[in-house]
Amino acid sequence: MNKVTFGLLIGGLLGVLDGLSALFYPEARPLILGIVVGSTVKGLIAGALIGYFAKKVKSMPLVLIFGLAIGLFLAFLVAAMPHPEFNGRHPYVEIMVPGGIVGLIVGFAAQRFRQSRAAA
Repeated sequence: MNKVTFGLLIGGLLGVLDGLSALFYPEARPLILGIVVGSTVKGLIAGALIGYFAKKVKSMPLVLIFGLAIGLFLAFLVAAMPHPEFNGRHPYVEIMVPGGIVGLIVGFAAQRFRQSRAAA
C-alpha cells in the first residue's frame, strides 16, 4: 500500500467519523445520512490529495500545513452552501473545525506511513 492509498483509507474513515459528529447538533440529525456520505467523499478527496503530497514531499511541517489547508478548504466549500436547517446562517465553525482536524490527522498519518519492503 502506498501513501495515496493509505491517505484514501484514513481520509474515508475519518470522513465517516466527521459526518457522525453532526449528531451533536439536533438541527442536523434528520439529514445525517447525507452528511455522513458527503463527509466521507470529502475525506476521500482530502486523503488522496494529502497522500499524494506526502509521497512527493518529505517534510512533516509542510505536509501538516498542506493537510490543514486542504481540510479547511474542502470544509469551507461545504460550509458556504445554503443550510436551511441552521435558519439561514452558515455553520462555518461547526463544519470547518472538524474538517481542519481531519486534514491534520490525515497529513500526519500519511507522512508517518512507511511502505513495507515486500510491497515496494
